[in-house]
Amino acid sequence: MDINFTPFFKKYEEVLAMADGAFERVKKEYSESVKCKTGCSACCYALFDLTLIEALYINYHFKKAFKGKEKNELIDKSNVADREVHRIKKKASEDLKTGKKEDEILTEIAMAHIRCPLLNEEDKCSFYEYRPITCRLYGIPQSIGGVGHTCGKSGFVEGKQYPTVKLDIIQNKLYEISSEFVKEIKSGYTKLGDMLVPLSMAILTDYSEEYLGITDKEDSAKEKEEIVND
Repeated sequence: MDINFTPFFKKYEEVLAMADGAFERVKKEYSESVKCKTGCSACCYALFDLTLIEALYINYHFKKAFKGKEKNELIDKSNVADREVHRIKKKASEDLKTGKKEDEILTEIAMAHIRCPLLNEEDKCSFYEYRPITCRLYGIPQSIGGVGHTCGKSGFVEGKQYPTVKLDIIQNKLYEISSEFVKEIKSGYTKLGDMLVPLSMAILTDYSEEYLGITDKEDSAKEKEEIVND
C-alpha cells in the first residue's frame, strides 16, 4: 500500500500557517516584548510532544532534507535526546505512583532542559522551515488548560492582558487530522491518532505499514488459508 500523505500534510500546513500568522500579529503589535531573534535558542531546550500528524510530517521531511554523514550525526543526537526524555518521563511516572502531586510533576517536566537534536553548533535550527508548531509559538503568550505562559526571555509582563494563543484549540485540530489519517489508512490501531511522541522519537521512528497497523486483507486471507490447508 502506498500511503498518500499529501491531503493530511496540506491540512497540517494550514494549521502551521495559522500559527505563523498568530505569531506575526503579536510580534507586530508587541514588538518590544517579543525577543525572538536569530541565535536565540531558548525554545530549543523545551520538552514537548508531537501528535501523530506532526511526527509523520517531520519524519517525512527529515528523510528528504538530510543524507549521509549529516543525517547519521542528527540520528545520533536524536538517540541521546530520546534517552534523556525517557529518563525524565520514567521518573515522572514513578513520582506519580509514589503519590507526588501531578501539578508538581508537570512543573518539573516544564523546567527540564533537553537540547534539541536539530539545534546546530551556531545555535540555529537545522530544520527551521519544518520546525514544530510549539517552536513557532514559543515567544508569545499561550494558554493550555486555562493556564497561561510565555517564554521567560520575552518582555511580556505577568498579570497584564495580551493576545493569547489557545494551544488546546490547535492540539484538538492536530488530533482531528491524525484521527482522519488513521481512519483513511484503515489502521488496525484505532487509538494511533491519540499518540504523542517527542521530536527525537519522531525522527528515529520508521513509520512503516507495520508500525501504522496497515494490513493487506488479501494477504491476510491468503495466510489464513495456508494455515488451514497445512
